[in-house]
Amino acid sequence: MRTSKFKSVGAGVALALWAALSTTLVSCRDQALRDLSPDDSRVYITNYDRSANFSQFRTFSLPDSVVIESNDRVRTSLSPVEGRFIDRLAETLTSRGYQRVNIGQPADMGVAVIRVSNRYTGVTTNPYAGYYTNYWYGGGFGFDPFYPYYPNYYQFYTVQEQFWQIQIVNLRAQPGSGSNGQNQLPVIFQADIRGDNLTDNEAVDRAVEAIFAQSSFLQAGR
Repeated sequence: MRTSKFKSVGAGVALALWAALSTTLVSCRDQALRDLSPDDSRVYITNYDRSANFSQFRTFSLPDSVVIESNDRVRTSLSPVEGRFIDRLAETLTSRGYQRVNIGQPADMGVAVIRVSNRYTGVTTNPYAGYYTNYWYGGGFGFDPFYPYYPNYYQFYTVQEQFWQIQIVNLRAQPGSGSNGQNQLPVIFQADIRGDNLTDNEAVDRAVEAIFAQSSFLQAGR
């Protein structure tokens, strides 16, 4: 594990730096997200298995459709933008020295493009809702033993998440038992694209380029 050493600074210097930083944060807070373009709003997160030697892999299998995950439902899709994503991913992996094989043929890596679109509804309670401002009918009629614990109001909320994901699994490995009891192959690479959705070919190209720019280890041996 890499460690870093930090030099200490005097209290006066630290205070001046904090004051300057605080002023900057306050002045920028209200405008921080207003002028962001859709491309600037996207975040590319990559992670991989540090024990995997990607230079030892030679071939990959990539389906010609995108997996759509929506809560507990799974289906496949192939819109023009999704097709572009698959093509650009295949081209980039090929440029890194890997060879794409047909579905059903033996391969070293399995590659999947996934669109996650989950929506959850929850419920919470708020004892102050409804009657808080008028204290039960507006007169303060002395229901003190019950206020504010009764009546109890339920409030519903919805959380929605949408993002793209690339997963690479090791097809050479022995399947292991997953949390759902099914056999699963180990995921050796995963990339998430969060932010505004990818709606055109240019956005797809920039996303694939950004992911591989920070994944130099994805390179077949020569």
